[in-house]
Amino acid sequence: AEKSLEEIMKETAGDASKKGVFNNAAQVWNHTFFWSSMKPGGGGEPSGELLTKINQTFGSFDKFKEEFSTKAATLFGSGWTWLTIAGGKLEIIQTGGAENPMTEGKTPLLTLDVWEHAYYLDYQNRRPDFIKTFLASLVNWDFAAENLKNAS
Repeated sequence: AEKSLEEIMKETAGDASKKGVFNNAAQVWNHTFFWSSMKPGGGGEPSGELLTKINQTFGSFDKFKEEFSTKAATLFGSGWTWLTIAGGKLEIIQTGGAENPMTEGKTPLLTLDVWEHAYYLDYQNRRPDFIKTFLASLVNWDFAAENLKNAS
């Protein structure tokens, strides 16, 4: 009861006997983080250190969007696409189910929920359209930049 969701996730990840505890803690954390990864009037490009790191890692912001979109569109089934940092290096990763990059020592900067429930009412089975909308007008780059600052 005294532990944070992060502590619970890290302590129960990979323990089959505690899978239910992990799933519940991680899904609460992941969804809360997802809501913070969006804002009304979001989208566009990040700025400052985050944009610099994106350009250094992916070659350009357009290449970042392409890789992020591809990872989100090609994740089989339900899960998450994350922009993470570990050891000073950005990475786009996919996780299935309730999995979270923190259990692998990576710091999430932002996430996109690609579980069907996140987009079905507006997009039915058109996940790529949801991803495009997320990047164009929903993503909260200020939140991601703050997470980068706190990870440094």
